[in-house]
Amino acid sequence: MTERNGGMRAGVYPGTFDPVTNGHIDIIARAARIVPRLVIGVATNIGKAPVFPIEERVELVRAEVEPLAARSGGLIEVRPFDGLLVAFARAVEARVIVRGLRVVADFDYEFQMAGMNYRLDPSIETVFLMASERHQFISSRFVREIAALGGDISSFVPPLVLERMLRRIKAGSGSRK
Repeated sequence: MTERNGGMRAGVYPGTFDPVTNGHIDIIARAARIVPRLVIGVATNIGKAPVFPIEERVELVRAEVEPLAARSGGLIEVRPFDGLLVAFARAVEARVIVRGLRVVADFDYEFQMAGMNYRLDPSIETVFLMASERHQFISSRFVREIAALGGDISSFVPPLVLERMLRRIKAGSGSRK
């Protein structure tokens, strides 16, 4: 899959990944089978007051995608970004934005975003991947809330993320660095 200019066709999967969940990992694995180069864009998005600072979110996503890249044979990169998604997509020479849909309620927001992104740059397409059945209910927001209230999040996040979340809770921080 190459572009006319000889470059490799890339896709971008953006998100705040605070924390990265098993649902995110599922979408990443499936997207990596669609495009030969997948760039995971970890958004700064200070409006969401993330639990993990951007550097740690990038580190956690990288740790989880390394085995996926080895299995898929594709190239998976993880990069932080701030600003417009279409500008980031252009910067990494992506022609596809990958978005995950968990439930019908996600569609309205994602449909609007896809329309706005298309208006900003019609050369970049948005592709929706439905969450796998076992991950349809997982959201980072719910994971953060459950963890903060002492609930078990082990089935929602990878082991390294679980360890880091529990460490933050035990330290009493849940701090927003």
